Amino acid sequence: MTRVLIVGVSTRAAAASAARAGFDVTAIDAYGDLDQDSSVRCLALPRDFGMPFSPHALATAARDVDAEAIVYLSSLENHPRVVGRLAAGRELWGNPPHVLRRVRNPVELARTLRARGFKVPRVVRNDPNDPNDPNDPNDPNDPIDRQRLLKPRASGGGHGVQVWQPGAPVGRGCYLQEFVDGIPGSVVFVAARGRAVPLGLSRQLVGECAFGASGFRYCGSILTSAPCAREEELAAASMRLVDAVTEAFDLVGVGSIDFIASGGVPYPVEVNPRWSASMELVERACGLSMFGVHAEACARGILPQFDVRHARAEIAWGKAVFFADNPAVAGGLFFAGVVIRDVLVLLWGGHAAGTTVFWQLALWTPLQALTTAISGVLVLLLFRESLHVRVGE
Repeated sequence: MTRVLIVGVSTRAAAASAARAGFDVTAIDAYGDLDQDSSVRCLALPRDFGMPFSPHALATAARDVDAEAIVYLSSLENHPRVVGRLAAGRELWGNPPHVLRRVRNPVELARTLRARGFKVPRVVRNDPNDPNDPNDPNDPNDPIDRQRLLKPRASGGGHGVQVWQPGAPVGRGCYLQEFVDGIPGSVVFVAARGRAVPLGLSRQLVGECAFGASGFRYCGSILTSAPCAREEELAAASMRLVDAVTEAFDLVGVGSIDFIASGGVPYPVEVNPRWSASMELVERACGLSMFGVHAEACARGILPQFDVRHARAEIAWGKAVFFADNPAVAGGLFFAGVVIRDVLVLLWGGHAAGTTVFWQLALWTPLQALTTAISGVLVLLLFRESLHVRVGE
């Protein structure tokens, strides 16, 4: 049984897939989920190593773990040097550092795809107020109403993405990307030896307040079901995009391309050259071992016999990420928790009737719940930076 080490911000889905595929799995991440697959040795940087999460801390913690192969997840694709450290003395099941530097360069990605005939959002990485910049967003030949997004180079899940205000400086480590009005989506694939097999097409949930998210923050995916004619057109274009990216950057293993669908055209936003969030949906919908196909592609260069056009599920599969660090959501949870606790205490104590119970539930419980909610939210706001997992470091 091959010993595999999986590292990233959250390893839960990938580690469970690897365990089901028959691998001996050790996982290190920021959380160390207690409901992880029982066969997985699950470690958390804060709990088991006494270190706050960071890519460099992952490399340090992984140094003494006995494993034959290493697999990195989000957000290690933004840290090629760390990936090099992780791979020392082990087989790397994933894209090597030199590939990451190229495919995660937004300017090179846009230039490469545009040269191959794809419609790509315009990217600017220099100071937008530099008159010598050939990609100057303040160029008078550009439409003045064209919006742009300010994005961190080393980020993930929409963290730090915001609408750029014309004339505002672009900080070091950031770039501008043209805003495309449409529906966010993603195509999942597996690649090896210059070839790729698309595995699924999904719609992304972004900034949905129902899940405590806002702005451009990723909060879920919906794997599309039986497609309509417009989706067939989008799927075909996405497959051509996968072929082009794989050939141009020599990718290996599973990955995904995030895009904005507009008028049946996928405008590529970025490439995730590693396991991505929607892959567990493909595994559930199609019965395909995602970690298994990743291992086969990386270790042996073998791709699955799989045609996504004939494997589309009859029903849609979805997942959502619930962000409890949203102040309104956190306050609601604190409030509801106190109310539920008091109701259960009264029921179990045999005091479910009478004037005292009425005043408890009508007055004192709401007041206590409100003060608890306010106190809890204030604590979260005051210590938010120390509690937050920094995916961009």
